[in-house]
Parts: sequence; C-alpha cells; structure tokens
Amino acid sequence: MTKKNLYVEKREDKGDFAVRKANAKRASATAPTQAEAIQIARKMNPGHAPDVERVRYTSAGKPNQWRKD
Repeated sequence: MTKKNLYVEKREDKGDFAVRKANAKRASATAPTQAEAIQIARKMNPGHAPDVERVRYTSAGKPNQWRKD
C-alpha cells in the first residue's frame, strides 16, 4: 500500500476541521475538533501521521503552517 498524505485543517467558514487528501477539493471527513479529525485521519491511513495545520502564530506574525502528528 502506498502512502497517501492526509491533511487536517480548520475550515474557517464552518468552524470545524476537515481531513483532506493531497490536492482534493472536498474533505474526506470532518470533525468538530482538531483532535477528533486527527483520530479520523489516523484511521483512514494507519501507520502514517497526518499533516496538521497549526493555529498558533510565530514572532514573524504568520502561522507556523504544518506539523506531523
């Protein structure tokens, strides 16, 4: 089985979190919290950590974009 990157990101318009495959226009799944979205992503792609969008801001004034979780 090949690794497919999954991304967990906040949906500003809805206020929840989306689990997306790379280059996907639509979310594969959604969850009300980031932790729940990470669990869904782990179940969808076992053995591979999803990339998670950070919500904190750095001293440069922009978000620190992605981290492995």
